[in-house]
Amino acid sequence: MTEQRLGHENLGLGVGLRTVHFSHILEHQPQVDWFEIISENFMDSQGRPRHVLEQIAERYPIVMHGVSLSIGSTDPLNRDYLHKLKKLADSVNARWISDHVCWTGVAGRNTHDLLPIPYTEATLTHIVERIRTVQEILERPLILENPSSYLEFQDSTMSECEFICRMAEEADCGLLLDVNNVYVSSVNHEFDPVAYVESIPAERVVQCHLAGHTNCGTHLIDTHNGHVVNPVWNLFQLLHQRTGGVATLLEWDADIPPFPTVHAEVLKARQYMDENLVIPAQDPPESGSIHSEAIPHPAAFIAAEFE
Repeated sequence: MTEQRLGHENLGLGVGLRTVHFSHILEHQPQVDWFEIISENFMDSQGRPRHVLEQIAERYPIVMHGVSLSIGSTDPLNRDYLHKLKKLADSVNARWISDHVCWTGVAGRNTHDLLPIPYTEATLTHIVERIRTVQEILERPLILENPSSYLEFQDSTMSECEFICRMAEEADCGLLLDVNNVYVSSVNHEFDPVAYVESIPAERVVQCHLAGHTNCGTHLIDTHNGHVVNPVWNLFQLLHQRTGGVATLLEWDADIPPFPTVHAEVLKARQYMDENLVIPAQDPPESGSIHSEAIPHPAAFIAAEFE
């Protein structure tokens, strides 16, 4: 048994709960350790999705993962949203609540995208204060995920990794380390993904995300489709060695295959938990200039799943 982080245990290997798999899960009750839900898809739903979730929550641990908290926005925190989030967490006995280090809208408008923030002292102070408020309202630690990004701000005075490390310590929150996001951003912005994972405070990592991505030649996009590539498995193995094991989940949100295929992909993680395993390297794609146009993030499609 690994040491608990912020009171949270290692749940094992989980899968993102998606509507296309509802019937299979209810009929076959697969041997899955836990499920992660997109919070917004269930907060206001009292129809079939919520009914299915309640049945699944009776059998499996549930973790909530949001895409609309907008912790980096300058808009006031949406307290109605936070109270709905807490109510849903209580109703399904969610083990924890997570979201992203980003902003998703301004002036009351939601872009349904996970937008990057400038890594400055002013941004850090702003986000730390908001995290503390959110944790007081939710009455539990907030778990925040490192983003994938496609542009950077010239005004940034620190790296993403330094920002996230300081944020976690100063706000006393947990981290969801998405190793696919680390790899995607490392290629897009030409930084060392291994140094990133080695710098993250292991004691604050509550959860890990795995996913596939799309190689566009000059850049990568975090599309959550396809299989996990070798460099991402390398980063997962490193994280596992540093933490001793944390709850790990596979996201597959585009071109979703049958449930057994998705489940089999996350189960591959077991072989990478062997610290003596040597994983073949894979050359990163050629890096190039990244355009500043908004690139759709899978969250835009996930959050709209039931709309």
